[in-house]
Amino acid sequence: MAARTGSSPAIELEVGERTVRISNPERVYFPALGATKLDLARYYLAVGDGIVRALRDRPCMMHRFPEGIEGEKVHQKRLPRGAPDWVETVRLHFPRYDRYADELCVTELASVIWAVQMSTVEFHPWNSRRDDTERPDEWRIDLDPMPDCEFDTVRRVAHVVHEVLDELGIVGWPKTSGGSGMHVYVRIEPRWGFDDVRRAALAFAREVERRAPDDVTTTWWRKDRDPRKLFVDYNQNARDHTIAAAYSVRGFPDATVSTPITWDEVDDVQPRELTIATVPERFARRGDLHADIDDTAYALDSLLEWADRDERDEAGDVDEG
Repeated sequence: MAARTGSSPAIELEVGERTVRISNPERVYFPALGATKLDLARYYLAVGDGIVRALRDRPCMMHRFPEGIEGEKVHQKRLPRGAPDWVETVRLHFPRYDRYADELCVTELASVIWAVQMSTVEFHPWNSRRDDTERPDEWRIDLDPMPDCEFDTVRRVAHVVHEVLDELGIVGWPKTSGGSGMHVYVRIEPRWGFDDVRRAALAFAREVERRAPDDVTTTWWRKDRDPRKLFVDYNQNARDHTIAAAYSVRGFPDATVSTPITWDEVDDVQPRELTIATVPERFARRGDLHADIDDTAYALDSLLEWADRDERDEAGDVDEG
């Protein structure tokens, strides 16, 4: 992709039954690739089924870069004014401030392309859907390496995650984060609130830590973590915590993508090579590797039993102390 500069006339894209206007299509968003706003829109068109599946019916925070990724980043919860009437939203309550926000709720690809027109690069959905925003249907395992943690460690820990999931009889769906880590998503029955899903996620993280103590930490305070280890970030399952969706572009100069992979790819994947320039061909060739993610939802009962056990053990340690 060659670098392009200067202003240019708006264009219109046909997206299903909608027409979406893209202003300043030649504005460079990703300097390392020379990729423009129009390139970004065309990327999302190319992976349309995948990004819509990842976002469908979920409250979604938009990470906007009005001047490209070298400019200011805007975390947009409320839908910007002037949205077409076909762009859907979901109303959320934020108890801490007793405020409400109508967030983007993607139901079709045109909503994604409209968000790109509004300078959105990253899409960060909730792990619940608008039918019941207080009961998540997705458990997220975030493998977050500390500053001195090598990617080979991420690979090793991903295999441990896979091993534990297999023992639980649960199918996990891995993807690159678009940065230095990996994510694994699990569809769950929407029977539990955010607190219980977070408890289950912590119990799982502690089991991974027990099996790989040299590589993994669940220490909460960042300052107390070994910088060479990987943090299994269970708190990404707390209410109003979000991470980049599958197929979301990341706000980095080389336009990396949070890309679904298979477990067999864990040892060889090179996340920096998965960009808006390469993922469309991969998607066309292999399809959406998360296409079947909604087929089966799993229960958290075993993990919540682990959580109860861990909490009893902690209480016993305190009593003995």
